[in-house]
Amino acid sequence: MAYTEKQIEKFNRQKYITELEKISKNLFRMLRDVHVTSKDFVLKFEQLKKKFDERVEVQLDSEYHRQLKAYITRFHKDTCANEVFDDKIFNDIRDAEMSNLNRLQKLKNGTSYKKDKHKSKRQNEDWG
Repeated sequence: MAYTEKQIEKFNRQKYITELEKISKNLFRMLRDVHVTSKDFVLKFEQLKKKFDERVEVQLDSEYHRQLKAYITRFHKDTCANEVFDDKIFNDIRDAEMSNLNRLQKLKNGTSYKKDKHKSKRQNEDWG
């Protein structure tokens, strides 16, 4: 069975976005784990980025995905392309980079669906 152009586009889009989010989850996990060295970090990040770069690039509509991609690109340049990136630098940036990832996550969750009953509860809070 042949797939339509639209189906192929949708598949590529989903794979691209999944890969982006996989990178962010892995980055967060590695930053949080005190046993991960700068060398381990760079190796894994390189692997993830290489796999991502092999994907067909798609137009990202969501602000969250655009910022996530920009963040990953910048962070990759700052770490993997940096010859002096070592354990000291890695440990110095851990907290700041976890905060950056958290901010991105908040951006993602900020657009999530909220039930009407919860919205009205908040509106009526100052009525008492």
